[in-house]
Amino acid sequence: MSTTEPVRVVVIGGGANSEHEVGLASAASVAAALDPTRYEVARLTIDRDGGWRSADLPCSFPEAAAVLASADVVFPAVHGPDGEDGSLAALARLAGVPVVGSPVGAGAIAMDKWATKLVAEASGVAVAPGALLTRTEARSADATALAATVGPLPWIVKPVAGGSSFGVSRVDAPEQLDAALAEASAHDDRVLVERMVSGREVDVAVLERPDGSLVVGPPLEVLNAADGFFDADTKYDGSARFALPAPLDPAVADRIEAVARTLFTRLGCAGLARVDCFVTPEGAVVLNEVNTMPGLTAQSQLPKMFASVGVEYPDLLSDLVETALRGAGRTTGPAPSTRSGTAVEAAR
Repeated sequence: MSTTEPVRVVVIGGGANSEHEVGLASAASVAAALDPTRYEVARLTIDRDGGWRSADLPCSFPEAAAVLASADVVFPAVHGPDGEDGSLAALARLAGVPVVGSPVGAGAIAMDKWATKLVAEASGVAVAPGALLTRTEARSADATALAATVGPLPWIVKPVAGGSSFGVSRVDAPEQLDAALAEASAHDDRVLVERMVSGREVDVAVLERPDGSLVVGPPLEVLNAADGFFDADTKYDGSARFALPAPLDPAVADRIEAVARTLFTRLGCAGLARVDCFVTPEGAVVLNEVNTMPGLTAQSQLPKMFASVGVEYPDLLSDLVETALRGAGRTTGPAPSTRSGTAVEAAR
């Protein structure tokens, strides 16, 4: 690829899931911030009903696929099922086009919270005790029987494959269980019941640089996680409060970074990920979940983490595009934001 020709980046947003609006916001922000002197941006959008739009005009799937196939790199800013779960990475791979973010397998496993717990446990990372229920099992679930596996209340009930805390409930009493299971089942055909972890919610971001090295950004603490979890309303109504960097004992900060690096590698992630953890009063680090395509507006958590140590949003996006290209054996010349990695590493 010539270094004088702009790189054609097809940004995909929206999504046929409950995170549709988040995906619209991420894609619009990414498309607007990519350096126009380096990148030629084309837009695809997946509607709530699964239909496609090209440059905001309705199009058929074959027409959308032709736009995707014309890309030098695909940037799938779609969160949740049928996007972040490896679906779009698979589509790009079949089209022979590099994709920003994780490959098919990593996206699919990380979206599956139960599978992620199994990988974490096998990797020596602590997770909350939990039970997996199918939708049929959830209809007849018994709190007493669940307690034998999950442990004492309170519990967190969530869809196995989902994000942005949609369908997530806290259960403090047995009579609340049925409603929580029904809410989670409305979003997925499998439900995860976990013992609530008492502690601070601390998230970290992992960025893969074009040379293959991993950089872990500063930890971010969620200060107003309602009822023991960061619910969807708090995430998006403007009331969320964060501490960045989170005030942590250096040993705890090192453990969180080790957890993030371990899971990024063991899950087979690429490009970027946000790893969400709990820190107990005793200083133990317990995994909550791994997001392989977290929110990507300039005000989203991952960009804010890196911005706090001098990595500007356009540079972050350029790094992601260059990493995808170089991972596929292509290049547009020297990576544009080498200074970004230096800034992050100096802040550690």
